Amino acid sequence: MLLLGFFLGLAVGIGIWIWQQVQLKRYLGRILQPLNSGADKLTLPLIPRLQREIAKVKQQRDNLQQSLQTYQDLLDFAPLGYLQVDEENQLLWCNQQAQDILYLQTWQAGQVRLLLELVRSYELDHLIEQTRDWQKPQTKEWVFHPSCDDAAQMPTVKSLLLRASSLPLPNGQVGVFLENRQPLLDMNQQRDRSFSDLAHELRTPLTSIRLVVETLQNRLDPPLDRWVNRLMQEVDRLINLVQSWLELTQMEANPTMQLHLEVLEVRSLIASVWETLEPLTQKQHLCLDYSGPENLWIKVDPARIYQVFLNLLDNSIKYSPPHTSIQVQVKILSGQDTDSRDGLRPANILEINLIDSGLGFSEADLPYIFERFYRGDKARTHSSLPENKSLGTIVGNGLGLAIVRQIIVAHGGSIKAMNDPKTGGAWMQLQLPEVMANSRSQDYS
Repeated sequence: MLLLGFFLGLAVGIGIWIWQQVQLKRYLGRILQPLNSGADKLTLPLIPRLQREIAKVKQQRDNLQQSLQTYQDLLDFAPLGYLQVDEENQLLWCNQQAQDILYLQTWQAGQVRLLLELVRSYELDHLIEQTRDWQKPQTKEWVFHPSCDDAAQMPTVKSLLLRASSLPLPNGQVGVFLENRQPLLDMNQQRDRSFSDLAHELRTPLTSIRLVVETLQNRLDPPLDRWVNRLMQEVDRLINLVQSWLELTQMEANPTMQLHLEVLEVRSLIASVWETLEPLTQKQHLCLDYSGPENLWIKVDPARIYQVFLNLLDNSIKYSPPHTSIQVQVKILSGQDTDSRDGLRPANILEINLIDSGLGFSEADLPYIFERFYRGDKARTHSSLPENKSLGTIVGNGLGLAIVRQIIVAHGGSIKAMNDPKTGGAWMQLQLPEVMANSRSQDYS
């Protein structure tokens, strides 16, 4: 009986356990059933959506690849050279024009090499570094001396005047556009040589014509002499044009022209020029208003610097209204001189401002004031002065201010044209180095 009771209890216990397991399984099934059915419902539409997104990304990649190829084709077709370097100045890509300009004979598409190994141009390398450091577009012009591995081609390899325009790109990369300006330079030089040769040829016949006109002047009576006098003026104008052109051509061919430097006192120099122009100033009742320190001495070429002030003051006189003054303001600026053995030391710069009371320059003319043969109003003739005169529309050969700039540059100075906000007239500002105040220093000897 005890054994039967034991097995009966065991069977009841097993039954209860099985029943509990069945109930637990049913309970878990009821709980998981919504989740399973929801997962099926979510999974079925997700696969097509993923497929659509993958297809869309692939299409975008193809579009980008096509755009990249289009841009490369455009750059290959462009007349400018283009190259791109990474953050370590390794050449990533360049078009055919850049390869031709820089003589990139050893580089192949897809090859990544240090740019300086391929192109021995420290100017280009410095431009790229400067662009990356400043994160601003830069422009530089220099003479490029290409190297050539093929000795047979060396006689045909010539130096080039290049202009590079660079721009910063993401991830430290830099893009550079290259322009070969050598053909333009050669054309300008050829033009200058042609004009110079023509000017040389014109000097002799013009001199002969002038001698004939002088002879006629002494033999003709009024009113016929009026036409001869007019002819003499035009001949003199042509002779002056030819001489000015030859002078300017020589200056531009040799910017560091031979200067015969002497020490001059600034106020005496300007007074001497004004005295030369006194007949014109008296006719228009003009006066000179000089302001600035006394006893300023400057080391210049006397003949050349006299020519500068003669031209500038003559222009101011021509285009100043009667009964006005021409201002000459002189001051000393402090600069920095790097020639000192001890490092940087202060250096004096002479600034001279010439201001008249005319109509001044037009804004459109200002950038071109110092260009050869430039006159603001193309309709004006050489034989008549305008009623409203301004320095920006000089009646003459159009070479005077170009010569003035070349002389100032040869002295290591600068000149710029503006309009004075007070008088509204033309304002010429000159800056020249090596000025000494109070006395004639032995350093200038």
